[in-house]
Amino acid sequence: MRPRHSTLTGTAAALGCLLLLTACGHGPAEATKDTAPTPVRAAQAPAPLPVPHGSGSEAADDFNGDGHRDLVLDDLVKAQSHADDAGIGIVYGSSRGLVPGARQLLTPKKYAAPTDGQFPAVFDAEASCDLDGDGFTDLVVTTDPPYDGRGRPPVPLQLLFGSPSGPADRAVPLTVPAEARYGNDWPERPVCGDFDGDGAEDLVVHASAGRLSYLRGPFTRKGAPHEAAAPVPSPGEAPTGPAADVNRDGYDDLVVRASAGPGKAAVVLGGPDGPTRTGVTLPTGVDVALGAFGRGKALDAAVGDTDGTALRFDLPTPRRGTLDTPGTQLDAADFDGDGLMELVTVDSGVRVLPVRGTVPTTRGAVTVEPAAEGTTRVLTAGDFDGDGRADLVVRTYQGDTKDTVEVHRGAAKGLVTAEAAVTFSTSQFLAP
Repeated sequence: MRPRHSTLTGTAAALGCLLLLTACGHGPAEATKDTAPTPVRAAQAPAPLPVPHGSGSEAADDFNGDGHRDLVLDDLVKAQSHADDAGIGIVYGSSRGLVPGARQLLTPKKYAAPTDGQFPAVFDAEASCDLDGDGFTDLVVTTDPPYDGRGRPPVPLQLLFGSPSGPADRAVPLTVPAEARYGNDWPERPVCGDFDGDGAEDLVVHASAGRLSYLRGPFTRKGAPHEAAAPVPSPGEAPTGPAADVNRDGYDDLVVRASAGPGKAAVVLGGPDGPTRTGVTLPTGVDVALGAFGRGKALDAAVGDTDGTALRFDLPTPRRGTLDTPGTQLDAADFDGDGLMELVTVDSGVRVLPVRGTVPTTRGAVTVEPAAEGTTRVLTAGDFDGDGRADLVVRTYQGDTKDTVEVHRGAAKGLVTAEAAVTFSTSQFLAP
């Protein structure tokens, strides 16, 4: 699978979009504890450090192009519960992993494109990939442009382009040409991927009535796609990401839900004309993760629900399996570096399920227990320290003004470390 794109989400986006594979948060399910300790306050945040300058790389989520993966954070805690959304945070990576001091706050007033002189109140990260092909990851954000309810609504998506110092300039509105739109829905739920196999990152966004807007990359710095044609037919309304080449034919594929939220979904296959072919219909569920759980010729899917998790191996013509464990939030990554992906489930707790033979199993599952008390969800899984093993990033939410983020490193034995290698609070972005 290509490592150059992902889909991101905060609390608002999570309500409308369930994610796959290495995405930041997923669905609504969370692991909850009973009490909350004293929060990490802004005054306790590590001193700000300069953002390291890079020259471009092929690493995923590398906004400054220095070859190290960075972490995007939405729904930051606030100084007071009734305060406005602080914006989007980026914690930059290094050869040792994430460095909480090397951080950047993207506020709508400084980084969003205004509409008719009005800055958006909503400024949430949705997806990330190198849209212009310059070696610096770019960020797709959603906003709330003014709309009087008449006719076709404006495009709420904006593009923040990366640079040697990370996102440096104000965002530009994404152009969705009129011929690529259908109906009067808001064009939203962006998914990055190279769906036509030409080496440039494309975008797929929701249109309406069983259609998707397919925008071919590369994109200009003014937000325009290289090409866009009529919307493509789709088995559902809600594209979800990140994309992955599930059948390993050189074209990225994506999951499309029948509608936003739990329900039926399908794998839509890419090709020379983009994501136009339905590969397989998936079982009804709450969340979906794609991963290489066995050594088959293609990727596998896990479809979680409140009662259990359905498995589909070797997409798009899969054999079936089941897991007797709820999977209301799923993720998949290779934590021990053996080439197979472990399955992460979140229901009453965060568990990493090992692979035995060719299937994930609850035997030998590792439970991740954050030091902080509160409601825990998985933000993402990815290799932040460059050791060839994925790390698990979880956030324990204790209210609008309190949270803790922990990075548990992947390990050859035990899958993930019991103690967090990095711990911080998003309240650090409140510090000057």
